[in-house]
Amino acid sequence: MNSIPRYSRYQFLAIALLGPLLACLDSGFTGPRLIGTGRKVLFIGNSYTYFADIPGIVQAMADSAGGDKLAVETVAGPDMALVDHLANGTARREIEKGGWEWVVLQQGPSSVEVNRDTLRIATKAFADLITPLSAKPALFSAWPTISRPQDFPRAIESYTLAASDVNGLLLPVAAAWLGAWSRDPAIPLYSDGLHPSIEGAYLTAAVIYGRLLGKSAKGLPSGLRLYSGSTIAVPPAIAALLQAAADSANAAIP
Repeated sequence: MNSIPRYSRYQFLAIALLGPLLACLDSGFTGPRLIGTGRKVLFIGNSYTYFADIPGIVQAMADSAGGDKLAVETVAGPDMALVDHLANGTARREIEKGGWEWVVLQQGPSSVEVNRDTLRIATKAFADLITPLSAKPALFSAWPTISRPQDFPRAIESYTLAASDVNGLLLPVAAAWLGAWSRDPAIPLYSDGLHPSIEGAYLTAAVIYGRLLGKSAKGLPSGLRLYSGSTIAVPPAIAALLQAAADSANAAIP
């Protein structure tokens, strides 16, 4: 950790504003497209968000529960931090279209101090775009890699601080992962040591669904059909455990 260079907050802000210099780079963006109808949620992140289509699962959970429907859009690219999204400009343009109720922000776990700084700075910059449009920033608390379990507390702390900085919603995904393992240490939440398995994606989406809509995840179907036409399913007993872990993590947020 000591080998990582330290920069001032002003230097990071300067990096975030270098859009013209970075515009020529291959961003790796997926094309943003609003899917479905209902209360609008914009997801900004990287492969943590799109690998298992977390927005699509959240949307399917809302559909299955009746009542609130969600229209979701994703702006994401591989390995992208929020500062990269600021520089690229696509996320800014989508935010400025307006009509969003929530804008979900996600980057890596940000447990290292330098990454925590960029998370907090970029979150504040995004909040300046989001809140004037009557939308709410929501911080998707990312989990560390499977080889770095000791990073969970600092990763959770980083996203808690970033959410507090902007009076945003904390989506306590990493805390819910710990809660699921406390119930059953054998639950395979990772697929490849970084991205979520089906169980990990189901738990992540249950946290986001419950926190955004203020609802319990209890009783959600264990199998879901997404707008893409794909389906996901976890065993009913595992789904109940994951729902309980999601509800417990959300209930711990003031």
